[in-house]
Amino acid sequence: MPIFNDLNLDNWKESEILTDSLWIIPERDNAGKHSGFYHGNFIPQIPRQLILRYTKKNDVVFDPFVGSGTTAYEAENLNRNFIGVDIQKNLIEQIKNNFDRKKHFSELIVGDSANQQICGTTKEILKKYKRKNIQLAILHPPYANIIKFSDLKEDLSNANSLKDFLEKFSSVLKNTIDILEKGRYLAMVIGDKYTAGQWIPLGFYCMSEAQKLGLTLKSVIIKNMEGNRAKRNKEAIWRYRALSSDYYIFKHEYILIFKK
Repeated sequence: MPIFNDLNLDNWKESEILTDSLWIIPERDNAGKHSGFYHGNFIPQIPRQLILRYTKKNDVVFDPFVGSGTTAYEAENLNRNFIGVDIQKNLIEQIKNNFDRKKHFSELIVGDSANQQICGTTKEILKKYKRKNIQLAILHPPYANIIKFSDLKEDLSNANSLKDFLEKFSSVLKNTIDILEKGRYLAMVIGDKYTAGQWIPLGFYCMSEAQKLGLTLKSVIIKNMEGNRAKRNKEAIWRYRALSSDYYIFKHEYILIFKK
């Protein structure tokens, strides 16, 4: 029996947990507090799968790119504690107003996850609740500059170059690894980008940054991208563009699983 989750393997055939490296999820779950209002957020089914697979009830889930709160709400629904960071104060305030903190703690921090001070603040929060570490980190960073999430200079989506983006993202990884319990897991949800006539394998670059920091790669999961907002109702146009050129249409993103 795994020591890092509460799965009942007596009923393993009926388990909702996905174990293949290809995830076909046809539509977004908008139940409960989830909403698709925020351009660039990921579907709730991703953090739900990861939290169930890699944590137990009352463990601590950490998200350094909390965004509209998808992971936060899933942690709450699944009776996990949560700590989240985002550079946009308005998003943090919105999520705070939606939280029910009766059973488990949920702490939100406004700040830059690449800043080492955030690591210190997170440690203070853990200490307040008599915890030493987080048990799972879920990272869904900006896909470089594909979507501009704010005008803030420190925002990863405003990185001046790929090199700048990877350096800042590496700092986020370092801060996250520092508070992650040994033997536990970090999941990264990331896609690639296409610019100036060439495919930029952003997912592989980010994978490499994690491996450089000593994380062990456990799985590479490919997830389909249905209902992409930028391509919605324009599938025929994109197909024509692809056929008249030499590239393929983005239909996937990566879920990379690492172990400390």
